[in-house]
Amino acid sequence: MADLSRTRLDRDEVARAGVIALFLPMHTATRLSLPVLDRIREINPDAHVCAYGLYAPPNAELLRARGVRTIVGGEFEADLVSIARAVQIGHAPQLASPAGVDAPLPRLQLIAPDRRGLPSLDRYAALAWPDGTRRVTGYTEASRGCKHRCRHCPVVPIYNGRFRIVDPQVVLDDVRTQVASGATHVTFGDPDFWNGIGHARRIVTAFARQFPGVTYDVTIKIEHLLAHRAHLKELVDTGCAFVTSAVESVDDALLATLEKGHTRADFEKVAGEMRAVGLPLAPTFVSFTPWTSLQQYADLLTAVAQLDLLEHVAPVQWSIRLLIPAGSRLLELDEVRAQVDPFDPIALAHPWRHPDRRMDQLHRQVSSIVGDSGKTSRTGIAAAIVDAIVAMDPTVHVPHIAASTASPSIPHITEPWYCCAEPTEGHAALL
Repeated sequence: MADLSRTRLDRDEVARAGVIALFLPMHTATRLSLPVLDRIREINPDAHVCAYGLYAPPNAELLRARGVRTIVGGEFEADLVSIARAVQIGHAPQLASPAGVDAPLPRLQLIAPDRRGLPSLDRYAALAWPDGTRRVTGYTEASRGCKHRCRHCPVVPIYNGRFRIVDPQVVLDDVRTQVASGATHVTFGDPDFWNGIGHARRIVTAFARQFPGVTYDVTIKIEHLLAHRAHLKELVDTGCAFVTSAVESVDDALLATLEKGHTRADFEKVAGEMRAVGLPLAPTFVSFTPWTSLQQYADLLTAVAQLDLLEHVAPVQWSIRLLIPAGSRLLELDEVRAQVDPFDPIALAHPWRHPDRRMDQLHRQVSSIVGDSGKTSRTGIAAAIVDAIVAMDPTVHVPHIAASTASPSIPHITEPWYCCAEPTEGHAALL
């Protein structure tokens, strides 16, 4: 087992392997896998190469051209075992179900992951507290998939509105192993922790009882935070350090296009409810889309400033540009198909340009501001972005943001990139 975001490809291990499986759970991992596949084919052309995860089926044609023989989508564990056993005895692998949208999803009896052989937890992102202290951070999942079908979400092409829960004891055993390895914080990586709120509540109640002093963070939709706001205090009481929520925009028309299931008013209500119970909200955005005007981008900054959430927003969020990968539901829209370029096998996405060239220019400027931020506070970064907008068009209404040198006012994970973003320089250096 190897994590190529932290270690280099081991030539000797590749040469010895009969089966090599690459996990492609997100865009960055898939981008990074392409040169890795070339190296694998060069070192061991006879190995049976498999790609599995959310981004494997939508990119199947490209992956097969790079030497991948078997493609597996969601709920992949049983299929991986079948592949390994079949190759061992010289048979062709038989998968439980074809990979792709609407393919049957097996209900697996999972066991706790075995992470032996991976780098130690202290080599990964940590939880940073406002006072500068850090906590070694583990990762687990209490569920997979999502019962929602947001148009831009990479989960949808595989799960298509379905989700599967993980047995609570398996989750807790996984956490226990990581706590024993030094974790004092755990990220629940579920696409939406409250897809099955009864299951989630059982998990966090047991978590708090069995791991006192260990904190956690989760991702929950605005829609669910609002509908189940009566349970927000329970998250605080069981050790939740913060909640990430994919707000995406404060423009109701764009939210409807993305089928997010919430409005700007809902976001504002949730921000108030969470502040009232003392639970930090970490909103994420798709700040640049083909439909976002310069004024609408400024309105996003204004809304976040008015809600006193500037220090809650990771700098990279101001530069996130809508990614349209293979299989995206966005391609169902005529206006999207008419605007995007053909699929780019290098970028692994359909490129697009904004009809207002200033927006693409602003994206480059914001990316530079975020990338060069160094020790600049999050509020200071937002102020610099406002200055860039005003320099571009002084008629745009922008918020007044006083530059600050304060540290982020909420706990946050130190990983400097975002799941749908381009690889960082650090990741690219591993290629």
